[in-house]
Amino acid sequence: MSILAEDKTEVGSYFISNYPPFSFWRPENLPAAQAVLNAPPRPETPLGLYLHIPFCRKRCKFCYFRVYTDKAARDVETYLEALAREVELYSRLPIAADRTLDFVYFGGGTPSYLSVRQMESLVARLDAAMPWRSAQEITYECEPGTLSQPKVESLRRLGVTRLSLGIENFSDAILEENGRAHLSAEVYRSYEWIRASDFPQVNIDLIAGMVGESWDNWRECVRKTIELAPDSVTIYQMELPFNTVYSQAIRQDGSPITVANWATKRAWVDYAFSELESVGYRVSSAYTMIRDSEHGQFRYRDSLWHGADMIGTGVASFSHVSGIHYQNVDQWEDYMGKLQAGELPLGRALTPTAHERLIRELILQLKLGTIPVGYFRDKFGTDILQEFSPAFDKWQAEELLTVHGDRIDLTRAGLLQADRLLPEFFEPEHRGVRYT
Repeated sequence: MSILAEDKTEVGSYFISNYPPFSFWRPENLPAAQAVLNAPPRPETPLGLYLHIPFCRKRCKFCYFRVYTDKAARDVETYLEALAREVELYSRLPIAADRTLDFVYFGGGTPSYLSVRQMESLVARLDAAMPWRSAQEITYECEPGTLSQPKVESLRRLGVTRLSLGIENFSDAILEENGRAHLSAEVYRSYEWIRASDFPQVNIDLIAGMVGESWDNWRECVRKTIELAPDSVTIYQMELPFNTVYSQAIRQDGSPITVANWATKRAWVDYAFSELESVGYRVSSAYTMIRDSEHGQFRYRDSLWHGADMIGTGVASFSHVSGIHYQNVDQWEDYMGKLQAGELPLGRALTPTAHERLIRELILQLKLGTIPVGYFRDKFGTDILQEFSPAFDKWQAEELLTVHGDRIDLTRAGLLQADRLLPEFFEPEHRGVRYT
C-alpha cells in the first residue's frame, strides 16, 4: 500500500467542510440567495439553525475562525441582541415560516463563554421566533474552563441534547503552548458536572498533532479519553490554515514551529481508533468514534452532508439553503450595522451547478467511510462509479477504498487521509486554489 506523496504539514492545509471552495463565493451572487429566502422551501428538506457565538477567553494559536477575545460585557450583550434580531428576521421569511427545526447548533468561538443569564435570555428570544425545543438534536460547544455547575445544569434545563467538550489534549504543557485557555484540572471538574446532568449525548474533541505532541503523551490522551467514557470522540488532525497565529509566524518570520507530519498524525489517529474499538466504540466518520448507535448519532453532520437546509446566523456564518450557498459579512461593524438597519447581514454567495451539488454531497459523505452508490443514482440521476471512475480507480489501486457492488468503502488507510483524497473529485477549476 502506498502513502500519498505529501508528508509535511504545510501552511495552507485545511479541513474540507463544503464545496465549491469559499474563495469562489462572491457578493454579486447574493440576489440568488435572497430569492430562495423569499421562496417556499424544497419539499421534505430538513431545516437546521446554526448560531455563531464568537467569543473566547484566548485565541488558540491554531484557530482560523472569526472569534474575539477583547470584547467587553456590553459588546457581548449588543451582539446577542443582534443575533436574536437576525433569527427574528429569518422567522418572517417564506424559507423558514412554519418549518420545524430538525437540529440546532451553538458553535464558536466558545458558546459556553456566555453567562447563564445571557444564555437564558437569548434562548427565550430564539424560541419565540423559531421554536426549537422539539428539534431532534441541540448541540452546544463548551470550553472546560468556562463551565460552572449552575451553567451546565442550565444548559441541560434549556434542552441541550448534545454537549461537545473541547478538551483537545490532556497535557497542560501542550495546552499552554498551543494557546488553549483551559488546563487539565478544569477538564475533570467540568466533566463531573456534565455527567451528573445526564445529557443524552456527550462528545469530546481531541486534536492529533498539536505542537509539542509525542507518542507517549498521545497514548496517555487516548487512555484518559477511554476512562471518561464519552458517547462519542471526535479527533481532528492538526492543520495550518493561512490565518492562524502559527501560520502567520511561519510565513512572516520563518518561526520554527514543528507540527507532526501527516504520516505521524494518521498513525496517532489510527492508534486512537484501534484503542477505542477495543473497548466497544465504532467508526462513525473519518474523525469520529461512537459508543453506540443510540447515543452516538450526529444529526447536524449527517443532515448537512445529505443536502439539508441550514440557516447560519452570527458574524461570518455560512448557510446552505435550497441548494444555494451564502455567508454573512465577516466584520463586526458590518454585521451590527446591517442588523441595526433591519437587514439580513449577507456578505457573499454562490449558486452551485447541479454537478457541483453532486460533488458536494459525494465528498462530504465519503468522510463517513461508506457511501451507497444508489443514493446518488436516485437523487442526482448519476452513476458515480462511472462519472468519477478515474478517481475511484486510482484510490482502489492505492488500496485506499474498495468497491463492492453498489457500495464504496474507504479502507482504514483511506479514512485516515480522507481530506487529501477529496480534491480528486473537484471540478478542474477548483483544484489547487485557496480554499477560503
